Amino acid sequence: MKWFEHPAFLHLKETFVDVLDLHKDSENELETIETIKQGVEFRGTNLWVLIFATFIASLGLNTNSTAVIIGAMLISPLMGPIMGFGLGIGIHDFDLIKRSFKNFSVATLFSVITSTLFFLLSPFSEAQSELLARTQPTIYDVLIALFGGLAGIVASSSRLKGNVIPGVAIATALMPPLCTAGFGLATGNLYYFLGAFYLYFINTVFISFATFMVVRLMKFPKKAFLDKKREKKVTRYVAIIVMSTIIPSLFLSYSFIRQSFFERNLKNFELQELSFEGTQILSKEVIGKGPDKQVNFVMIGKKVPEESIKLALAKLGEYKLKGVNVSVQQGLGDESLDMNAIRSIVLQDLYKEREIKVQSQEMTIDSLNKSLQHYKEIAGFNTLLVPEIKTLFPYIREISINQSVITKIDSVKQDTVALVFIKSAAKVSSKEKEKMESWLKARTKQDKIHLLWE
Repeated sequence: MKWFEHPAFLHLKETFVDVLDLHKDSENELETIETIKQGVEFRGTNLWVLIFATFIASLGLNTNSTAVIIGAMLISPLMGPIMGFGLGIGIHDFDLIKRSFKNFSVATLFSVITSTLFFLLSPFSEAQSELLARTQPTIYDVLIALFGGLAGIVASSSRLKGNVIPGVAIATALMPPLCTAGFGLATGNLYYFLGAFYLYFINTVFISFATFMVVRLMKFPKKAFLDKKREKKVTRYVAIIVMSTIIPSLFLSYSFIRQSFFERNLKNFELQELSFEGTQILSKEVIGKGPDKQVNFVMIGKKVPEESIKLALAKLGEYKLKGVNVSVQQGLGDESLDMNAIRSIVLQDLYKEREIKVQSQEMTIDSLNKSLQHYKEIAGFNTLLVPEIKTLFPYIREISINQSVITKIDSVKQDTVALVFIKSAAKVSSKEKEKMESWLKARTKQDKIHLLWE
């Protein structure tokens, strides 16, 4: 008996097939198709929501606020026509493809125009870190878009949709690149515009491609044509669109993977071969593309013998960097070294360190202010509630409300509670104590209250 015919293997295979079966929780295919079709249109409400989401995302990029950008991504309805495009290709619905492409173009145009106008009018024109992050796509953006698209269409075709679609909208980040492209137009920076639009294109292509793959995998019903000639024509057009989508995506994937391998190999070379005692790599600059890349290292500190550097450069082939032209400049007394460049690099590093430190301090101050405000609110209840206590609980003579941390001895687990000391003129029943506790929870909006009676 062969191993793949063994009952244990067959049982394991059957279990895996059953667990991974997409059809178990799937919604009716026609309902899924109709739901996606409804999200394709961009007019009226959908278009205005998109415009407002663009303003919000632009504000988030302008103020470097991650929370605001995430909010804009949740609001944005851009996923609709992109998934509609992939669905149309998968079910051979040429009308849906045309409608999706038309609405996608409208949405893109309005988003770029809106963000451009915003950044033209905004008094802040400096590119923040959140904005700069959208100008240099990497292989990770390709993978995020692909897996995000897969998650989106699988969730859309399921009865148990949950909160997957909002998560996909955040992960794939369609809105921020468009707003960054608008920033590039507003400031006349072609590099920002092309880099951001490139990222937007990657996300669009791979979400559509992922939708197409799942639609074909789940065997959604293809559109039937009464006119066979028209069916052949549409099938031909669909094949052209599929190839036009797949070929650029494969090219992008190959380019990104090759670039990622190059960066990794260069980093390994830097760490293994250019790490000399008493020296430090001040900067690394990569010029050009393809096999004719030029990499310039600037090294400061103790002077390294030229023989050692030549030996290090001789090992480029071991790191799959053969053909890459690498130069190492060292020593501040070297006339060929651009001192202005060094000053600029040092200032940039100092600025980054200062920015990180300031952000950390701002977060700490914000946290402390919130805690202080909370303690003030709790302490304020001591005088604020007195008139009500006199009316509702006339037997109470003294009350003190404070925030306190209680530590459990066995687990060393800490918990924050509102500790309330109450002095009563008469003995209080259990029912009255429960009433007092419920009233305090409602008035102080504290879930955890511990009462101490005297």
